[in-house]
Order: sequence, then structure tokens, then C-alpha cells
Amino acid sequence: MSFANPLALLWLAALIPVVVFYILKIRLRRVPISTMLFWRQIYDEHQPRSIWQRMRHWLSLLAQIVLILLLVGALTDPFFAWETRQLRRIVLVVDNSASMNATDVSPSRLSAAKDEALRVIREMRFRDELAVVTGGGSPRVVCGFSSHGRTLSHAVEDVVSTDNPTRVTEAVELGRRLLGERQDEHRREIVVLTDGSSGGSPETAAESKTGEPPVLRWHHFGTNAGNVGITRFQVRRSLIDPLGYEILAEVTNASDDPVECRLEIDLNDEVVDVVPLKLTPGQHWSQSFEKTSAEGGQLTAKLDRADVLAMDNLAWAVLPKREMMPVTLVSEGNLFLQKVFESNPLVTLTRIDPPGRTPAPNEATSGITVLHRHVPEVLPSGAVLVIDPRGSCDAWQLGEPVQNPIVHQQDKDSLLLGHVRLDNVVMPEARQVKFASDEGIKVLARSLAGDPLLAIIERPRQKVLLLTVNLDEGDLPLRTAFPILMMNALNWFTENRGELRESLPTGSITEIDVAAMRPVGQPGKADLRLVAPDGRRSVLPMQSERLSLGPFDQCGIWRVVEDSDTTLLELACNLADRNESDVRVPKTDEATTASVVSASLLGNRPLWFWLIAIAWLLMAIEWWAYQRRVIT
Repeated sequence: MSFANPLALLWLAALIPVVVFYILKIRLRRVPISTMLFWRQIYDEHQPRSIWQRMRHWLSLLAQIVLILLLVGALTDPFFAWETRQLRRIVLVVDNSASMNATDVSPSRLSAAKDEALRVIREMRFRDELAVVTGGGSPRVVCGFSSHGRTLSHAVEDVVSTDNPTRVTEAVELGRRLLGERQDEHRREIVVLTDGSSGGSPETAAESKTGEPPVLRWHHFGTNAGNVGITRFQVRRSLIDPLGYEILAEVTNASDDPVECRLEIDLNDEVVDVVPLKLTPGQHWSQSFEKTSAEGGQLTAKLDRADVLAMDNLAWAVLPKREMMPVTLVSEGNLFLQKVFESNPLVTLTRIDPPGRTPAPNEATSGITVLHRHVPEVLPSGAVLVIDPRGSCDAWQLGEPVQNPIVHQQDKDSLLLGHVRLDNVVMPEARQVKFASDEGIKVLARSLAGDPLLAIIERPRQKVLLLTVNLDEGDLPLRTAFPILMMNALNWFTENRGELRESLPTGSITEIDVAAMRPVGQPGKADLRLVAPDGRRSVLPMQSERLSLGPFDQCGIWRVVEDSDTTLLELACNLADRNESDVRVPKTDEATTASVVSASLLGNRPLWFWLIAIAWLLMAIEWWAYQRRVIT
């Protein structure tokens, strides 16, 4: 046996005054009395009759000596050699991913894992150290190495359930790094509490700095329960129909049995579609839906089948609202051009006959100006669409007509030419143009002679789309490519804001543009907050115009709001993970699921604790003996 604090043995000197006080005889005071009759009678009744009665005081002395020895022994903090040889440092990895919310283990897999974690903490030996790491989403150290059981228990109890994907592999690697930072005689162990087997095996564990790999132990929770979940749910606006939108949904049957269920899709609590499903074991069903809506809102997909994991039976998506686009058409009259804008339900058309008033060069406009043939000397600011120009301006010089141009080059990657082909269009006439500057010029379509037929000009406070083709001759207005080209032009001018707002998977991080969220002209001085689906709020740091949000640990609709609680942005977050929806627990090797070594004979208490306990017991016995007149 060794002592951690041998200087405490000096307290043995306290035995000297205790022995001295018991050896010294008490000198009685003489008092004269009238008679000895009563005192003699008492003496005769209580005179010593045995050795036990003569040893009463010595037993009291012995009890005091043993009590001091116990207290001094506790102060020296004694320990056995085998205690140092069997010290352990344990990393407890608790998987709090979405699949741990499955209820095939009552009340949930995570609750069962936390109970097992508390059992491991209770069975720690004295001087053992333990750290708690979570493996749902980005690995996080909940509590560093500590021997204090209450602190570790509180850390485990504070582990909350999330909808994040499983990241047990990364959590195990984090545990290995934590163990590798300490170089001592402790045995290293990693205890993983999860419902899966990802993360490696003991044989593949990386060696620590001491040259010995940590022992990796697995505790699996769950059964082979089947589950059906929505593993994909996305929505986007149609590139052709101004009011249309497309939904992509996927449902996975992660079970060993066939399943019949029903998928219901709602838009703002109104049913959009209902699809009956018959899924074979392991089937991934997917389908796209085409719908129309100008208002937009929140889309919700629901499965009417109850199973062990409820979160993947719901999915959300955000459909952006279509904004009205004011268009000013300056034209002498072209029926095809006028009808292509009037047929768009999002366009508010205003027609002006030249030489009517066109926006001034520096006049700020929120709409789109369409100039057909009539071109002022200085193009107005903002969004300008010029078709078949018949004059020069500050952006170009007009040249000679081009007869029967043939499209030779077309930028297929440009969004303006999406779903548009011009190489098979009959164009009897176009116009030669020579740009005043090459800065901000991008030609999207050229003729065989190299003349630009479709080009964009981007200058400060100005975006210009130039089409040099004569619409009165040729068949371009009769082709489906013409209304698609005009729709692409409108989307390009409005920068397609809100065209696609992707639903994010849990655990992901996204970046937002703060300036694009606020309405035009509104100052951006108010603080922004991120509101979770359960109402949790967090302040966003306004250090730049672009912010990173996440990781999103909960399914539902997340909102970015101002101080006035005005919603600036909505983001949908779904589980969208086939691995998490498949809650079936894989078969594991029994060797990797061995239990942690139980506590020693001393439990998880140091030796001094038991010495103090014996001292308290001895004091209680002495008090009882004194009260019972066993010791006087």
C-alpha cells in the first residue's frame, strides 16, 4: 500500500493528548457531610465486581485511538498498487442521430443508450477518467475527461435527441485523438453506444502515442424493425410555365415486408395530390409532379403509416412566390411581341407608341423596358430588352442589314438559351452592330459571318439584352423557342430570385445573401435571428453581407427574422437520408460488444472513503455504548 499524502501521518501526534487525558486521574474535591450512611450504601451496591467493569475506561480510550488512526489514514489518501496498474481512460461515444429516436426500444433507443452510459459511469473505479462525445451530426465533446461521477452523469443527461445523420465514425476518430493527447499508464477504451456498426472495428483502430491502440467496445440498441420514410422532397419553379412548379418526391421501404401506404402533398394546408403506394421490400419509389401556383408557400409531404421512426414520415419544402413584373413595351405594333407578354400571367404590360415617352437615361425603374426598333440615343438604366434596333445609341453603332443569317455559334450553357434552339430558325434579316466597348459584352449567338444575333450588355445600373433579328420576317415568333426565350429573358432580368429554394438535409450548412433577402431600398440595420422549428432563437452575427447558417439539427421550417419578427427567409430541412430511415440494426460480432469491466471490490470509491465510513460507524457505536452506560 502507498500513500498519496504521507505528511498527513504527522497528525498521529494527536494521540498524545488523548492518552494523557485518559491516564490523568481526576482529583476529587473534599466536601464535609453530616453522615456517611447513604454514601456507604451506594458504594456497597456499585462496588467493582469484574474485570470488565475495571476496563471500561480503557475500552473508551481504545475507541478514541482507533478513531484517530482511521481519520489520519483517510488524510494520507492510501491506495493499492493494483489500483494504479488498472487505471482506465474511457471515451463514451453517444449516438444521438435521427435513427436513435426510433421507438422499437421503449421509450427510445437514445434513452436506452443514455441509461447504459449512466451505468458505465456508475461502474467507474476510483481514479478512472471518462469523456463524453456525441456522434449525431458533427462530433462534439460534451464533457472532457473527468472522474467526477455527478458531472459526467449531468453531461449524459443533457444529451438531446437530434435529426442529424449518424457520424459515429468521426466521433470515434475524435475519441482517439482525445486519448492520444494523454501519455500515462491509463488503459484506453472507447465505448460506442449506437444502433449501427459504422465507425470501424478494434482491429483497425489507430495506434495511440503510447503504441497501443484503444480498446473499441460496441453497444447496439434496437431491433430489426422495418420503417418507411420520405427520403427526398424537393420543389422548383418551372422554367417554361410562369405559374408552374415541379415536385420531386422519393419514398423508401426500409423493411423486409411489402408495405401499402399513402403519400399526401399539401400546399399551405390545402391538398395538392394524394398517391397510393405499394412498396416491395427495399424499394425506392420516386415520382415528379407538375402543379401551378402563383402565391407559393410551404409544401408538406405526409405518409399515413405509423412506424418506429416518425420524423421521416414528414417532409417540407418552400415554394417561392412569383412576383409581378411590370413591362413597358415601346413599339409601333407587333402582335406576336405584344401577345407573348400578355400571355404571361406575371407580366403587367404597358404599351407606348413611339415617339412616346420612354424612361430617361438616369431614371430608376423597377420594371423592364422593351424597345422594339425604336432606340433612343442613350439607353435607359435598369433592365432593357432591345429587339430589331433601327438606330444607333451609346452602346453600339448600327451597320448594314444582314440577309439570311445562319446561326453558327450558340452558348448552350447560358440560362437565356435554356430549352431554346436558334440554328433551325428561318431568319431572313438581321442587323449588323458594332459595340462601343468590349467591356461587359457577351455574345450568346453569332451568324456564320461572325455578326452578333443575340448578346447581353452589362454596365453599372444597366442590363441590356439585344436581339438583332427582324421579327416581321421569318418564323421565329411562330416557334415555341420565342416565348421560351422571352420567359428566360424576364427571369434573367429579375435574376431568378426565389426560382429554386432547395430543401436542405439535416446536418448541413448553407450560405445566404443578406442584401438579397431584404426588399429593395430597405436599410439593413436590424439584427437578424435564426428561428428553429421548435422555436429556439439564435442571433446571427452581422459581420458581412453573406452569412453561413447551420448545421441544421431539426427537421421542419427554419426562419430568418428581423427584430420586428418579420420573416425574411424560410428554409426547409428534411431528414432525407436513406441510411437514417433504415433503422434495422445490423448483426454484429459478439467480441466487439463486450461489456465494460465492472467496478472493483472497493466500487468506485477511494480507500479513504471507506476509512471515513468506518470512523463514523465507530463513533456511532461509542455513542450508543456511552448512552447505554456500557462505557462510563
